[in-house]
Amino acid sequence: MKKLIVFTGAFLFALTSVSAQSDSKTVQLGAKGGVNFSKLTGDDFDDVDSRTSFNVGLIAEIPISERISFQPEVFYSGQGFDILERDQDNVFDTDQNVEYQLDYIQVPLLLKVYLVEGLSVEAGPQFGFKIHEEFDSEPNSDGGDFEIDEDDSYVKDFDTSIALGTSYKFDGGFFVSARYTMGLTSIFKDDTFFEGVDGKNEVWQFGVGFMF
Repeated sequence: MKKLIVFTGAFLFALTSVSAQSDSKTVQLGAKGGVNFSKLTGDDFDDVDSRTSFNVGLIAEIPISERISFQPEVFYSGQGFDILERDQDNVFDTDQNVEYQLDYIQVPLLLKVYLVEGLSVEAGPQFGFKIHEEFDSEPNSDGGDFEIDEDDSYVKDFDTSIALGTSYKFDGGFFVSARYTMGLTSIFKDDTFFEGVDGKNEVWQFGVGFMF
């Protein structure tokens, strides 16, 4: 919650800025990619660690005014979490983790506000469509994969999040970005074994991209 307050405060500050402006008055298209650090948050998920994966996809920037743009995106996002195993001394053994992989096609619809030329903050809803789910009991090797059939899954096919982030665009179109997304509802289906379990997606993303 503190993270959300910090990002929201930065976004509101941007809305009141009078000196900022976008670097383009035309629609721009681009590509992006980066690293994900994802996990589930909630009262029932204390013994989980983040899964490290990646994201890659397409981005557009549609100017609304001198300093505000609409930024829709579509990208693959590797998410999920690591289940922490304990050794005989009740200490977490990071070499024995089980990785729960949840992969999505994410579609954020962001409002982007420039603080100064090149530097911007962004916020908006994000809609996720689950495309793959599996356990990996040997995440550091090629074995141990167990794909979960849709009929046996306890995880919803659709997820809604709020996305908050910042980016800096250099002359020529290259940009770097950082983003935090927080799930708004539990990922687990109703009328299943996990009904009532509090588990929401949480993802930190760091990446680079290029606007054409």
